Amino acid sequence: MPEPQFFETITKSYVDVPITEAGVDTAAFCEASENLVKIFGLFGNPAFTVVQNDLTGNIGKVRAYLAANPESAQTLESLLAHDKASHPNPKDRTTSSGLMWLLRGLKFTALGLRINLSNPNEEFSASFTKGYEQSLKKFHGMMVRPIFYLAMKACPYRATFYDKLGHPTEVVMPKLEEWLAALEEIIKKEEGVFKAGGYGEI
Repeated sequence: MPEPQFFETITKSYVDVPITEAGVDTAAFCEASENLVKIFGLFGNPAFTVVQNDLTGNIGKVRAYLAANPESAQTLESLLAHDKASHPNPKDRTTSSGLMWLLRGLKFTALGLRINLSNPNEEFSASFTKGYEQSLKKFHGMMVRPIFYLAMKACPYRATFYDKLGHPTEVVMPKLEEWLAALEEIIKKEEGVFKAGGYGEI
């Protein structure tokens, strides 16, 4: 019996995250992001544990805030506004900071995948290094950068990764494109929200 396609194993895709005038649904976004973390499991290298732990930790912060403020944090936008109103000092907005770092990590992931899809002859290590340099690198200090560069070198061969997504390819690749485009849309939207609200830079 063939292995199930990756997108058949996840419980929530970014495609299914509701986006309304009020903003991006927090619970659905968190669930979709938890499923994104599983992508790094396909990389098959413990070097990516640091990336997975970072994403998972920040998802946890957002989930905890939603659990404590279910009415005021239904969307990412309302969560940010409530956190800001509740904590006048920006240094006290640990949830907003967690969401910011989560979105930065998602942007890094999206860039790495997009660059690779756009360059069919490029290996993952090159694509994700470019993705890192266009996203997380400027926010990382000299102690953290080497850890991420080490992880980039541990990327799987592109053929190995796409094979692990499942078969047939003509079915799986459109699902990947759809999932990635939906993630990119959320990131772009939240970049605008963060900039307009003075919440930080994604």
